[in-house]
Amino acid sequence: MAKIPEIELMDKGTTACPGCGAAHAMRYMLKALGKKTTINIPACCWAVIPGVYPSRNLGIPLLYHAFETTGASSSGIRAALDAKGVDPREVTVVGFAGDGGTADIGIQALSGCLERNTDTIQVMYDNEAYMNTGIQRSGETPYGAWTTTTPVGSEKEWKKNPKKNMMEIAKAHGIPYAATVSIGHPESMIEKIKKAKDIPGPKFIHIYAPCPTGWRSDPSDTIELCRLAVDSCTFPLYEIEDGDYNIYKKPKDKKPVKDYLKRQGRFRHLPEEEVEKIQENVDREWELLLKKEEISSEE
Repeated sequence: MAKIPEIELMDKGTTACPGCGAAHAMRYMLKALGKKTTINIPACCWAVIPGVYPSRNLGIPLLYHAFETTGASSSGIRAALDAKGVDPREVTVVGFAGDGGTADIGIQALSGCLERNTDTIQVMYDNEAYMNTGIQRSGETPYGAWTTTTPVGSEKEWKKNPKKNMMEIAKAHGIPYAATVSIGHPESMIEKIKKAKDIPGPKFIHIYAPCPTGWRSDPSDTIELCRLAVDSCTFPLYEIEDGDYNIYKKPKDKKPVKDYLKRQGRFRHLPEEEVEKIQENVDREWELLLKKEEISSEE
C-alpha cells in the first residue's frame, strides 16, 4: 500500500464544517495528483470551502463554473491545454463535483466527457445529498434516509429509491478506469488516484465523503463511519479496469448494516423491518459484486 505523500496543496484555513468529508477528499486527492494539476468545480460545498475572494486555500489553478457543466468544463480545459501542446501526463485535468453535480444536474456533461474519450479524471465526492443548498435528496441519497425533501413525520416519506450506481453508469461508456475510494482508507485512495492519473483517457473516481451536518452524525465519527460503510459492505472499495472488476477491500469480519445506520440521525426513524430490508439489499449487491469479480478473473 502506498504511503501518504507529505506534500500539502490544501492550506489549513477553510470554511468547511467540522468533520467535513469533502475537505478530506480534496486534501488526499491533491496529495495523490501533485502540483501539476488543474481543477474545475461547480456549485457545491467546495465552491465555498476555499473562502471568500481573494482568499483561497488550494495551491493549484482552480476554475468555478455552472452547476451542470463539470464534464464540459473539463473537456474545454483539456482542449486548451492540448492546443498549447501540454501533454495530459504533464498536467492532470480534474472535474471535482458533489453527488448532485455529478449524478443528477451534471450527468449529461459527465456522459459527454466520457463518451468523447477526454483525458481527464472526473471525481464525484459523495456526501449523499445536496448539502450546500440545504440537505435536499439527490440521486445518491440512500434508501431510507431523511433529507429536507424526504421528510419523515407521520407520512414516513423517507427516501424510497436506491442510490444511482454511478460506477456502472461510468463503465457503460467504455472508459478504461473507474474506482470507489474512501477518506477512511487514505492509503488506498491515494494509490487508486495515482493509478488513474497514469492511465490515458477518461477516468471516474467515486469518493465516499460523509457530511456530519446532513447525516446528523457526530463530526468526530466521520472516519469511523467511513470504515463501518466499508466493513458492512454498504460502500465496497473496488475498481473497474478495462471492464474487469477488482475488489481491493474484502472485510474479514463483515459488520451488520445497523451498526453503520445507528450512528446517523438521518436513519433514526427507520423501523426494524426497514433496517432488515436495507441489510438484504446490501447483501444482494455485495454478492453481485463478488460474482462480477469472479467472472472477470475467469476471462
